[in-house]
Amino acid sequence: MQYLTLGLGSIEQGIIYAILALGVFVSLRVLDIPDLTVDGSFITGAAVSVMVTQLQQPFGGGVLFPILSLILAFLAGAITGVITGLLHTKLKVPALLAGILTMTGLYSINLIIMGDKPTVSINGMTTVFTPAIDLIGGDAVSRKLAIIPVMFVILLIAVIALVWFLRTQVGMALRATGDNEEMVKASSINADNMKVLGLAIANGIVALSGAVLAQDQTFADAKSGAGTVVVGIASIIIGETIFGKRSILNNIISAVLGAVVYRIFITIVLQFGLPASYFKLLSALIVVIAICVQVTGEKIAKKKTRRVTKNVKS
Repeated sequence: MQYLTLGLGSIEQGIIYAILALGVFVSLRVLDIPDLTVDGSFITGAAVSVMVTQLQQPFGGGVLFPILSLILAFLAGAITGVITGLLHTKLKVPALLAGILTMTGLYSINLIIMGDKPTVSINGMTTVFTPAIDLIGGDAVSRKLAIIPVMFVILLIAVIALVWFLRTQVGMALRATGDNEEMVKASSINADNMKVLGLAIANGIVALSGAVLAQDQTFADAKSGAGTVVVGIASIIIGETIFGKRSILNNIISAVLGAVVYRIFITIVLQFGLPASYFKLLSALIVVIAICVQVTGEKIAKKKTRRVTKNVKS
């Protein structure tokens, strides 16, 4: 029973990280921008979610406010992305520094949203998972079995929406901006606007993952966002290393599956007695190892291609 609970918990956390990975995928792989705003926008989503959920109290509960909180969390995250985008495109601040500046400012903004409290709880209130939990009820295992399908639906909606968008004309222009900005400018497409839009979408999705986490754990912590971008990058690289990268759909699914694999791996390692305080260090090491494996694999593939080419010529 203990291992079943741990396994379900890994999947539960993995789905949250999968939503996070979708957002990081947009900034890192589509736009080719390592955006550190993520560490702040993740908490922005959680903060907005708990504060909007608390508004249900005068109305006697109900799932309307929790659902609304997810939508508003996405919009709030998108605004943080717009700020980073404008700093980068209009004020010509380097993308990395623009993300750091926004992330730093968001720490105070998130506290303001939460009423100057480092932690805000919605324990005992209705969340997006409450109807499913009430339907199944029971112990911790039953609770997770109720929560996971709801999370999966949220993830599925995010994946379908992102894949659809990236296949539209605007989405293809966004992808082209990340691939070859000079070509995009030559095609009379406003590359700066594409960057702002991409960062808005990326941080909106990241904020959505923070909101889902807050609904799951029934509280938001203003200090829990550090290292969020590393988790997203780890998920993407692990997914690409294991499942490859071909089409845009394959890349998105790889990021999603990579997040689940990442969380399962973390859970297994922590079961060997590694203190939870080592979590951030472990995450960083996983990213380094995954990058090494990916780079080594690419070098081997290139050598094989060269050998085949030489054999054909000879």
